[in-house]
Amino acid sequence: MKENRKIRILIADDHYIVRIGVVAVVNTQSDMEIVAEAEDGSQSVELFEKLKPDLVLMDSRMAVKTGIQATVEIRRRDPNARVLILSAFDGDQDIRRAFEAGAQGYVLKSATREQLIPALRAVAAGERWMPKEVAHRLSAHNSFEALTPRELEVLNEVAKGLANKQIAEVFGISEHTVKGHLKIILAKLRVADRTEAVRVAVQRGIIQL
Repeated sequence: MKENRKIRILIADDHYIVRIGVVAVVNTQSDMEIVAEAEDGSQSVELFEKLKPDLVLMDSRMAVKTGIQATVEIRRRDPNARVLILSAFDGDQDIRRAFEAGAQGYVLKSATREQLIPALRAVAAGERWMPKEVAHRLSAHNSFEALTPRELEVLNEVAKGLANKQIAEVFGISEHTVKGHLKIILAKLRVADRTEAVRVAVQRGIIQL
């Protein structure tokens, strides 16, 4: 980054209030400026192509195209693009998806100005950024065994409130097989019942309600 050149930031978030808040924070910094605002993931890709900002502050979950999908596309078009994910979710799966998509940083929407500004500067400079609470959340779940695609499908149906018999009908399998999947799911998530399984899965970002 050339000396005296402002960090040009594109913010993508589908909540107007969030965008206004970030703009207000960035405007207090003499070395930064917001060059555009995107309301969804698709628009963020278009604006990135048009403006080539130094940094994209990307909401993880948006309409039309999620922030994760938009990050993948932006990084595919420009491998040097720098993306900082802004999220209300601190689940380990949410964090993993962000970094796997090519983001260089992850910051929570609950972050204060004193936490957000260093994150913006770090990622704009090509560094990786992960707040302590996010790193702790990620490391705390490193020992969990991943669910298989079918187990995820079953868990999603459980989250909809379906009984074992109904789930069996959805997938064309026996109720006994569904019970077997649930037993493994509970063991992998280290929970005692299906209600707790859904709660933990949502908290970790494994499923979305």
